[in-house]
Amino acid sequence: MGALKLKGVLLSAALSTAVLSAMPAQAEGLKCEPGETYIMNVMVSGHPYWVPVYQGFKQAAEAFGCETVFSGTPDYDITKQIASFEQDMVKQPAGILLHPMQSDPFIEPIDRAIESGTQIVTFAADSPKSKRTAYITSDNLAEAKFAAEEIVKQIGDSAEYAVLENPGQSNHDLRVTALIAYMEENYPNMKLVGRQATNQDSNAAYRATASILQANPNLGALWIPEAGSAEGAVAAVLEAEADVLIMHADVTPTTLEHIKAGNIHMALNPNQGMQGFMGFMATFLAAHSDVFDPFNDYKVSGYNPVQIPYVDNGFAVITKDNADSFDLNVYMDGRDPS
Repeated sequence: MGALKLKGVLLSAALSTAVLSAMPAQAEGLKCEPGETYIMNVMVSGHPYWVPVYQGFKQAAEAFGCETVFSGTPDYDITKQIASFEQDMVKQPAGILLHPMQSDPFIEPIDRAIESGTQIVTFAADSPKSKRTAYITSDNLAEAKFAAEEIVKQIGDSAEYAVLENPGQSNHDLRVTALIAYMEENYPNMKLVGRQATNQDSNAAYRATASILQANPNLGALWIPEAGSAEGAVAAVLEAEADVLIMHADVTPTTLEHIKAGNIHMALNPNQGMQGFMGFMATFLAAHSDVFDPFNDYKVSGYNPVQIPYVDNGFAVITKDNADSFDLNVYMDGRDPS
């Protein structure tokens, strides 16, 4: 190597060393320590909705060298979900991305977790009165407005419609109440003739829909805030050979097949991968808040400076034309589900 070239290499190395030494120490903190773990906790843990969310969660975690765990309860039971959350806390994770089945029962567990040093971010459903640092979701008001406008577009503004619901789950409540309110304000001749709780139970949804159809033979449309109940509802509509427009939020492999067959008009599906990816990022940044020094009073008030009240992960409209893009089996081919 010539003397001039050697001198250039040495100068480059010296400059690199100077730059690295000049960088703030915080910049080296955006990575996980060995064994640093983040957990995603849900209810009805076997539901296919969580699969792409957890994949997004894992993709983000892997980029920072972090470990992840999928957790929760297989039941639609708030007591059991809180118990699973308590079990997660025993593992002392750095953070938990949580889908709280109900808002208020999770206030105390979330606040206690944060006080113990585990950061909590909610997604899809929220616990806004808790000390969670961030909330990631699709815009439920926008979903409800889109659904209302599509229903009117398809069946007119003087027709009968019904809704199924899951009282107590914040995102589902908003999807239903916002649609009803939008109809009342903008289309007063649209008549709500049925409103029944099904709690994501396809059998309960089948019975509820059959009852609504029997009492209201002129029913024109049905709005459902999630896909599990839509599975039962479409079965009842097909059995009755009724001409009812069905729209729902979220998607399952079963409802996707019904969309392809034309039995369900469309589904409004949150961007699940983005929900998980941004959910991890918010949780990770909350756990590594020492890299952030904002212009506010967090040091004297004692709260985590990483506060993200709301991130909209967006939603897609699934129809017969684009249904193949939402095939979960194709998406998971070659992926590690654990």
